[in-house]
Amino acid sequence: MKCFQCQDKAIIELQHGPVCKNHFIHYFEEKVFKTIQKYQLLEPNDKICVACSGGKDSQTVLYLIKKYLQTHHQDTKNLKVLAIDEGIKGYRNTTLKDLKQFCKEQRVELKILEAKKELKYTLDQALKSLKKKNQLEKPCHICGVWRRYLINKGARELKCTKLVTGHNLDDEAQAVIMNIFKANTSLSAHLGPISGIKDYELFVRRVKPLYFCPEKEVRLYALIKKFPVKFIECPYAEEGYRAAIRDMLNNFENKYKGTKQGVISSFLQILPLIKEKEIKTNTKPLRECKICHEPANQEVCHACKILGVLNEK
Repeated sequence: MKCFQCQDKAIIELQHGPVCKNHFIHYFEEKVFKTIQKYQLLEPNDKICVACSGGKDSQTVLYLIKKYLQTHHQDTKNLKVLAIDEGIKGYRNTTLKDLKQFCKEQRVELKILEAKKELKYTLDQALKSLKKKNQLEKPCHICGVWRRYLINKGARELKCTKLVTGHNLDDEAQAVIMNIFKANTSLSAHLGPISGIKDYELFVRRVKPLYFCPEKEVRLYALIKKFPVKFIECPYAEEGYRAAIRDMLNNFENKYKGTKQGVISSFLQILPLIKEKEIKTNTKPLRECKICHEPANQEVCHACKILGVLNEK
């Protein structure tokens, strides 16, 4: 195939036609920058924390946030990087090695929070302990709770006003379908390019610049830019509910192109209604966990509940 714009060799076929490497880079970066501007993901005085795992999505979003700030003549000294080491042997140590190299190349400050230090357990240790207690929790559930807990805590400690994540279009389409299948309308209200319904003092608002970028485009961009990414998958990933939804959506996308984009486009049309309903019906005030004083919907937050089970004799 040849690029429909310049007749050079095409590397990917997009919705509007095949494009070469240079035109793909321009298209991809413009899409991310337009998302930031359209949804006002970043403000001039924001102190930005980018949550990074070291994978293709987080390295891509970190690189583009820095480029966006430089393009708009904003100070990159307010840009911080936060990583969570859950303690997944043979996986997280590899991605963090890549991330350290990338942050050094990009000259950005990296902070790593370790689950072992913050919560007294690595994820591997927690799963082993729960298995002995016959508490068969899914790895992705515990990991998700702990990661969200530590990312918010770390971003707040860095005094950041925005928390950037590398969620791409595939991730968000999966989340939408998961919530539909599980009848979690309340959780769906917190999705979108800007997470959450309103600002809370204890929460750092999360934003997703890659919201409209399919995973295959992010992967290609990372490869073209030669980011230090190993493209390895978490050993626990296949055990999660999300993996089944991911495979289902991929099968639909292969048969019916545009399926994932259709999910997101439809969802964004009804999102204002879901948010409005959630504001009216969910009147429970956000509170502080009585154990750790982090934000919680109940007396004890989910992270501390898991620790409570782990610490039972």
